[in-house]
Amino acid sequence: MAKNSKPTSQKRAREKARIDRQKEKEARRLEAKERKAAAPPRDSAAEDPDLAGIQLGPQPRPDWLDDEEETEDKEG
Repeated sequence: MAKNSKPTSQKRAREKARIDRQKEKEARRLEAKERKAAAPPRDSAAEDPDLAGIQLGPQPRPDWLDDEEETEDKEG
């Protein structure tokens, strides 16, 4: 029995779509690479403001935790 030729045309369309997606991805990768190369170098000596003042090891308790404990002691 001969098979219908429709699956072949569907497969061809899927493969074409896959190749198109690969080309778009490659174009995005090249664009990102060029953008990174053109960007000024990051200052590695600059300190992250979120991490400013943090030291290695255990951190001191935040003041707001101490305030809650004092409030609970007074109430209880």
